[in-house]
Amino acid sequence: MKIKDISLNDFYNFTKNYPISSHYQTMNYALLMSEQGYEHDFIGYVDDFNNIKAVSLILIKKINKHYKYGYAPKGFILDYFNEQLLDSFTKDLINYYKKKKIVFIKINPEIAIKEIDKNNTIELPNIEIKDILIKLGYQKLKDNLYFESLLPRFNAIVNLKDFDLKKVSKNTRNKINRSLNKGLKLELSNRDGLNILQPFIKRKKDCNEFYYKDYYNAFNNDNMIDLLLVSVNSKEYLLNARKLYEDELERNNHFNQELIKKNSKKNINQKMMSDKKLLAYKNDVFLATELNKKKEKLYIAGALVVRFANRVNILISGYDKKYKSFNPNYFLHYALINYYQKDFDYLDLNGITGDFEKSNPYYGLNEFKLGFNPKLYEFIGEYDLPVKPRIYKKLRKKGELAKLFNKKNLKEVKK
Repeated sequence: MKIKDISLNDFYNFTKNYPISSHYQTMNYALLMSEQGYEHDFIGYVDDFNNIKAVSLILIKKINKHYKYGYAPKGFILDYFNEQLLDSFTKDLINYYKKKKIVFIKINPEIAIKEIDKNNTIELPNIEIKDILIKLGYQKLKDNLYFESLLPRFNAIVNLKDFDLKKVSKNTRNKINRSLNKGLKLELSNRDGLNILQPFIKRKKDCNEFYYKDYYNAFNNDNMIDLLLVSVNSKEYLLNARKLYEDELERNNHFNQELIKKNSKKNINQKMMSDKKLLAYKNDVFLATELNKKKEKLYIAGALVVRFANRVNILISGYDKKYKSFNPNYFLHYALINYYQKDFDYLDLNGITGDFEKSNPYYGLNEFKLGFNPKLYEFIGEYDLPVKPRIYKKLRKKGELAKLFNKKNLKEVKK
């Protein structure tokens, strides 16, 4: 068995039916990362009959003027439970990259080890792979609760085939229903739409406008990426607002008559609630009228989505905070579910944190995604495979690796 460079055709033939392959292990992603200063190899592990047993994209970047590191995004594509294969592959990989001044190779395999919710955690059989990797010399990096690693360790994934609006949280369902009255529409855009999306995401941590333009270009070559925007149909919004206002005005008059007949707590509460709704609908009528006068299309949210195999991944999304009352983020995600439900099996909502306490600074993000009733998975995390152990240890001790992988110094962008 030996490591060697392989053709893209051989690489894709091996990965296309592999359960843990992802868009991070594609030429498109390699091209994207070349814009961030990485070189790349597509390697295969072949036997004496030239049968491929494992493959991987290895991204390569300089640590300093003397050394480089490798990165296999989402890990190697092989059977991690086959310890003999993993052992021989690891040893030959070390020998192969030792000659190329590679100090270590970083991996973050897409291997789910736990299925979790707020009150329960189920360990999956894959958790055994942690011990196998450590036994074979991989260095387990510190687990994180938030977004300190290259890619999120916890992900929320919606099963599109089983999605049912009745099963989402009451808060999410109510906000989706309210958003449907605002005349919101989901539109497929082109690269020019990135200029519309940019203001909605510019305040997000680690956001880099050129990165997402590069992302779009790299994956659009093979029609693997969608830019979807949420617009407001002002005419529909105005019609809905007038209808809601008129219906509520009729209810309000009824509650007012009931209150005159009987000054009860129930009647008072009904009248006060109706007054509140009436004011909100009146404001909607005013805003919809103003928007209708402008005759300009208004965009208030958007998302960049990659399609690969049987799933879609939301890379990043955002909305205009001025229109928060429209619940655009709830509409956007609900509309994305409907948009992809027919042709794909899963929608990856991207990262959440493993901290479900209210003190968590990302508590709002967690609650938003949990509201769509996704499956929550904890992945195996990050590992380093030392290729030159002495130099690797020295660089870690001096803090050079911590500095290198400080997210402020990285071009890899997370949501």
